Amino acid sequence: MTLSEYPAGSAFPGRIDRTVEQSVPAWPARKRPAAGAPNVVLLVLDDTGFAHFGSFGGPIRTPHLDSLAAGGLRYANFHTTALCSPSRASFLTGRNHHSNGMACITEGATGFPGSNGLMPSENGMLSEILLQQGYSTYCVGKWHLTPGHECSAAGPYERWPLGRGFERFYGFLGGDTHQYYPELVYDNHTVEPPKTPEEGYHLTEDLVDRAIGFIADSRQVDPQKPFFLYFAPGAMHAPHHVPKEWADRYAGAFDDGWDAYRDKAFARQKELGVIPADCELSRHDPDVKPWDQCSAAERRLYARMMEVFAGFLEHTDHHIGRLLAFLRRIDAFENTLFVVVSDNGASSEGGPSGMVNVNLWHNNLTSSVEEQLAVIDELGGPKHFNHFAWGWTFAGNTPFRRWKRETYRGGIADPLIVHWPKQIAARGEVRFPFAHAIDLVPTVLECLGLEAPAAIRGVTQSPIEGVSFASTFADPASPGQHPTQYFEMMGHRSLHHDGWRAVCPWPGPSFAEAGRFFGAPIDAAELDRLDASGWELYHVAEDWAENHNLAASHPEKLAEMVARWYVEAGRYQVLPIDSRGSLRIRDPRPEAAAPRERYVFFPGTQRVPGAATVNVINRPHSITAEVEIPEGGAEGVLLSFGGGEGGYSFYLQGGHLHYAQNVVSAALLEVSSLEPVPAGRHALRFEFEPTGTADLKAGKGVPGRGQLYVDGRLVGQSTFPFTVPITYGLGCAVLCGADDGSTVTPAYTSPFAFTGTLEQVTVDVSGELIVDDDALTRSLLGRQ
Repeated sequence: MTLSEYPAGSAFPGRIDRTVEQSVPAWPARKRPAAGAPNVVLLVLDDTGFAHFGSFGGPIRTPHLDSLAAGGLRYANFHTTALCSPSRASFLTGRNHHSNGMACITEGATGFPGSNGLMPSENGMLSEILLQQGYSTYCVGKWHLTPGHECSAAGPYERWPLGRGFERFYGFLGGDTHQYYPELVYDNHTVEPPKTPEEGYHLTEDLVDRAIGFIADSRQVDPQKPFFLYFAPGAMHAPHHVPKEWADRYAGAFDDGWDAYRDKAFARQKELGVIPADCELSRHDPDVKPWDQCSAAERRLYARMMEVFAGFLEHTDHHIGRLLAFLRRIDAFENTLFVVVSDNGASSEGGPSGMVNVNLWHNNLTSSVEEQLAVIDELGGPKHFNHFAWGWTFAGNTPFRRWKRETYRGGIADPLIVHWPKQIAARGEVRFPFAHAIDLVPTVLECLGLEAPAAIRGVTQSPIEGVSFASTFADPASPGQHPTQYFEMMGHRSLHHDGWRAVCPWPGPSFAEAGRFFGAPIDAAELDRLDASGWELYHVAEDWAENHNLAASHPEKLAEMVARWYVEAGRYQVLPIDSRGSLRIRDPRPEAAAPRERYVFFPGTQRVPGAATVNVINRPHSITAEVEIPEGGAEGVLLSFGGGEGGYSFYLQGGHLHYAQNVVSAALLEVSSLEPVPAGRHALRFEFEPTGTADLKAGKGVPGRGQLYVDGRLVGQSTFPFTVPITYGLGCAVLCGADDGSTVTPAYTSPFAFTGTLEQVTVDVSGELIVDDDALTRSLLGRQ
């Protein structure tokens, strides 16, 4: 039976009489896409350089991604913002990252319009546009577009995926996560992984399973309804986690080092035509130790790091292949528009020697070669949060200089693949017009025959700032329509304009040459000096990899470019310039609730993200658990924060009370009670009393004294020479009554839930601490 339908919002065209027999019904029509409307898959990889995919000259096997390149188009002059959240905001909205309030990652937000981390609703996302056109919309994987203080169960949820036009979400809200023990969110609530690492769990496989499930759920009900899938796995961001058998496939493959990698990738890129024939390889970076100067121990470690990374990428490609196979099986592949991108260049956050735990980087700490060699066989497994040495970063961005967070082309030039067999006739061709992250949305809209809406859910929309490059699909000679684009990332600035690039590197072309490291502040006098003499000029139409600085020979051109950068900065709310790195994380910013000194947590509740709750770093604090211990004793975690990558845990084990602080793998600080805790009701308490000051630049949090109390009586004490200085990690959260996932301390296994009765746990940051008897304190110190 055919229903009579009419456009929603129009007058009812039927007839209403006294009885239903005398009346004629009609139904408001549901919005449906045009017949044959394509599906859209936006596949965003993390920290993947220009020279990682096989189809862009890399030695890593990526057959499924390469098949999309072979069946579609590669864009060799595509650019991002140099960092994850800013690029992703641009991918989804078609607006510049500062226009989205995303000058930095959400954890580095500051209180200025271009950097507050609060993406405005007038910058509608592609998901919101397509939802109101009748598409199913799915977000799977990394989000990282919600301010940390809005990521808890208290909401608000308006900046979560389901608040921005996605009907379903499965993934993680933060910037990184453990690939074996991820902090998962399903729609608007937290969930645990479906199995353990011992049972074969890995996040990438889980995400692909969920993406397939979402599509299948809708397909079995309405086979004609198109979908938009935003698929963003945690790969290739640290931690570089992959089952050992995948890393072992590359055993020996990188023994000749990162310099050889660059040479071979560069030659292969010329063969493939993804760089101009006259391109020159960028100089050897002064911050990267030449491979032939590395010791045998260094070469062994660094080669294994790259084997792990390569295995991780091939493993990711394998599971992407499962998604492609499913779309072929349901006859959806040919009419799916695939857009494959990376959010920035390869990451240097492993430092010169790599890191067993990338959170060391965010705390201005390092890992020694010896420390990492001791666990070399465990790299890629669930025990570590590892990141490779930045020599591999440099190699992965071949032929360009530098890396993520910087606006030389190594940080912003990324692979882009577009594949749509039903409409794009070209196969395996390369396109060179300049394109940017903000161009994806207008390009997709043109492919779908849609205009950007004037309003979404009643909110008037701002103009889309990117331009479509769809004209280049059929015309390889098309010059594109994006002549000018600014770049700024944590003080590192550049401008593209008509084949020229002006770059103002900060703190300099390299750390070695600048004599300063990432995060060095820029004051007004420094900015004046930079604008007077710190800009470089490259004619990239002829000097693809920025090798020949023409600032001295073309001062008028440089002055024009610098002035144009400031015009663009004013237009897109780029100022003020803020060059601070990890230290931005410590800035005060809005909280999930009104500021208070006491935070109460209850067992059986969801995890509370660190940015949405109490921060105890570098301040006096206490943790008090109200418990009842049965005859025969009890054990388990009372309160935990974070996990194996960094955090703290307050727990009972073996009848004794314990506290452990994991200083992002740099140290494990512990204190235990000297006597068991008896049965009955008790107030169990940990206190931290600072005894000095922090040195954040040196990676040292405040030293102090950790003390344990039972019902107000001191039962244990230990001196902490230093504590975590800046952050335990991007994905850490408070959990009451257990320590799920990767545990803070190896003293127990997950989840180590408390077996007694736990009423609540209170964290107090008022600074009010118990005053101890000096003689008792000295006695305890002597016994511990």
